[in-house]
Order: sequence, then C-alpha cells, then structure tokens
Amino acid sequence: MGLRLKFNLVLLAVFACGFAVSGMISWNLLQQNARDEVVRNAELLMEAALAVRGYTVEQVKPHLDEKLAKVFLPQTVPAYAATETLNQVRKKYPDYSYKEATLNPTNPRDRAVEWETDVVNAFRNRAELKELNGERATPTGRSLFVARPIQISNPACLACHSVPEAAPASMLKLYGSNNGFGWRHNEIVGAQVVSVPMAVPIENANRAFFTFMLSLATVFIAVFVALNVMLSWIIIRPIASMSAAADKVSVGDFTIPEFAEQGKDEVSVLAASFNRMRRSLQQAMKLIEG
Repeated sequence: MGLRLKFNLVLLAVFACGFAVSGMISWNLLQQNARDEVVRNAELLMEAALAVRGYTVEQVKPHLDEKLAKVFLPQTVPAYAATETLNQVRKKYPDYSYKEATLNPTNPRDRAVEWETDVVNAFRNRAELKELNGERATPTGRSLFVARPIQISNPACLACHSVPEAAPASMLKLYGSNNGFGWRHNEIVGAQVVSVPMAVPIENANRAFFTFMLSLATVFIAVFVALNVMLSWIIIRPIASMSAAADKVSVGDFTIPEFAEQGKDEVSVLAASFNRMRRSLQQAMKLIEG
C-alpha cells in the first residue's frame, strides 16, 4: 500500500467522521431553532388574543353595559372578540388558528374536540400547569400548538354561566339554556389553544442543512485535491526520485547528479543525508578499485 493511498484513506476516514458529527449537530440545532421559531410565533399569536380580550373587557364592554341590559351582544364577550379578531387573520393565513376550546361552552363552535379535550383535562388534573405545547399531524402537515388554561377566576363570569335562571334573557334567546352552565369559581373550563404550522420553518431548516452539508463537502473536496497536490510535489516526487537514485547507486551508477539541499525541512535533510551517503559510497568504491 503506497504512501499516497494510506494518506488518502486516513483523510477520508477523518472527513467521514467529521462530516457525520457536523451533520448530526447541525441537523439537531437547525431543527430545534425551527421549532423555537414556531413556538415564538404561537406565543405571539397567544399574546395578541390576550390583548384583544383585555381591550374588550377594559374599553369596549363598559360602554355597552347599559345596552346589554336589553340585548345580548356577543362582541362584548372577551372570548368571542379574540376568536373573531384572529379569524380575520386566518383569512390570509388559514393554517394558523386560535380557539378557546371549552368542555361545556355557551357557543357551540367553542366545543373542544377530542385532542383539545385531552389538553383541557391535562390542565384540570395538574393545577400547577400554566402552559402546554406539543405537535400533532394535520391534513396540511405538522402543526405545533400552545395552550393555556381558561380558569374562572372572576366571579362576575358566573352571572352568565352558573345557572340558566341567572343568565341574561337575551343570551338565552341567542344560545339557549342547554350549554355553558354549571361552571364554578376557580374551575378550569377550557383552554386557549393556538396552532401554528411547522412546514415553512422546517423547510427552511432542511434547506439550510443541505446547503451547509454541500458547502462542507465542497470544502473537503478542495482541501483533498490541494493536499494531494502538495503531497505529490513536496513528498512523493522527491522520495520517488531518491528511491530511483538509490537503486542506481546500489549497482554502482554514480552518474546521477546530487539532489539540491535547499531548505531545512525533513525532505531537504533527507536529500543532504543521501548526498553524503552517495559521496561516501563513491569514495569507498574508488578505494576498493584502486
């Protein structure tokens, strides 16, 4: 096995290990960054919903309290206002969603589906849990959800949700008396759920990964070629020349010129040693012949 082949095999083994380790680290890092980006988008959407809720309670409902005594306006309900506002966002970004998933809602559209029921029950079973996120498969691809519990911390909410007799007649006329009642103070009745698609961040992460790996492979090929050229000119060719000269000297052919002794590297030192050995052998042969 030649020196060049040994060198290339070691170089290929080192590159394969480095390529695999770099690929694994960069893949995990890029995928985690993509997921973190999706989580940030979901939390931003959640904060927007909370802002709409707060605005409705503080600046909209107080101006309509007098009118609410005569007619029920769902627009003054924080959950309704937040849902309607973010539904406007969904017209442009249909894969994004916001829902106040409730086990026993007044408005039927807020009723929790199976997976949302599991999220609500997780909050009900663990009072210390304040936020939950996870991934799920949807018809349009992977989606990440962020959920926060809906807890009846304000006793005023029970005016519309304790028993039908206590609720405004205008609300009963709109939604009926079968749903949205029996809630208790401090009870967790649902969850605010924001869903954000993961397709675009994941696709960007994959594109960045393949670009990085292609760049890494290109750099290796360039380094591989450069090192082989350097190995050939600096080491292989001088050693091959010395080997051929040594063969000729070994059979008494001293017509070959001496090697140049320029520099202080190992090849130059070897060339100087070879020249001294050649001269010594040539003188010894002359003494023997004389």
